[in-house]
Amino acid sequence: SYGGYAAMAGATLDPETYRCAIAGAGVSDLPRMLSWERDQTGGKDSIVMRFWKRFMGADRINDNAIAQVSPARLADRVQGPVLLIHGRDDSVVPYEQSELFQRALQRAGKDVEMVELQGEDHWLSRASGRLRVSQVMIDFLNRHNPAD
Repeated sequence: SYGGYAAMAGATLDPETYRCAIAGAGVSDLPRMLSWERDQTGGKDSIVMRFWKRFMGADRINDNAIAQVSPARLADRVQGPVLLIHGRDDSVVPYEQSELFQRALQRAGKDVEMVELQGEDHWLSRASGRLRVSQVMIDFLNRHNPAD
């Protein structure tokens, strides 16, 4: 969720700072996520939508302020390789959010890898999913940000 968004945002909003980015189940398009949340939680007056308005300053789904900090809309700014990891059965952040960023990065000619975790949820509840994610992340970091 936020950790995945923060990795994507760092790679797009402050790209000089990072050699690479790993985003797990991140939100890449805030207006689309808000629209999904509204539809899932009972409309514009739901507690989730009130949270977004109060703490994120999002008065409307199409608010330009949230579009301007949506990584999928800023993919051309990315400088390093990006690894996206997302469980197919995620009920917190739709899998589509990682797909959107992947496609945006590909259109921008950026280096992106996507790991789709079949049968895995937002929390990586299965041990096999956690092990696979750990292995993929170690391999990615060894290639793009080695310790030595």
